[in-house]
Amino acid sequence: MKRGSVIECERLDLELLAPEDAPFILELLNESAFLRFIGDKGVRSLVDAREYIVQGPMDSYRRFGFGLYRVSLRDTGAVVGICGLVKRDGLPDVDVGFAFLRRHWSRGFAAESAAAVLRHGRETLGLQRIVAITAPDNRGSIAVLEKIGLCFERRIRLIDGGPELNLFGPPLS
Repeated sequence: MKRGSVIECERLDLELLAPEDAPFILELLNESAFLRFIGDKGVRSLVDAREYIVQGPMDSYRRFGFGLYRVSLRDTGAVVGICGLVKRDGLPDVDVGFAFLRRHWSRGFAAESAAAVLRHGRETLGLQRIVAITAPDNRGSIAVLEKIGLCFERRIRLIDGGPELNLFGPPLS
């Protein structure tokens, strides 16, 4: 799958991640909020970041036809975060995930990109049910999920003994 724009929003472009995004991924995955709310992925060098991109998002594109995308500003091209769809072991449904560099928080980028990813998943990929998971104390992400129309369903653990997470799903019709 070649690099290119997957989803275009009003202010954002969502594109396939590629190994050359390693400096951005290294920075993002080591921000304190990422480590606290999402977890330590063990990415400490550019080599680690390239490996994360190849074995994570790029493998997901190949296996499932979707994954996490690089989010950049349409007007400047500045890379601000990641957003996309993830198929996790331990979760029967595909989930929407996002993370943004702290300096780009509180501008609506997470909600804009996550809403576009939900639309893309439903309309283009034909996914029936898309969920989201978040740490119970991640108020920022919870607000984004509620803004894009997802509703708290229950607490779950992805693995036995793992942290308890909030599961959000589409509203019941």
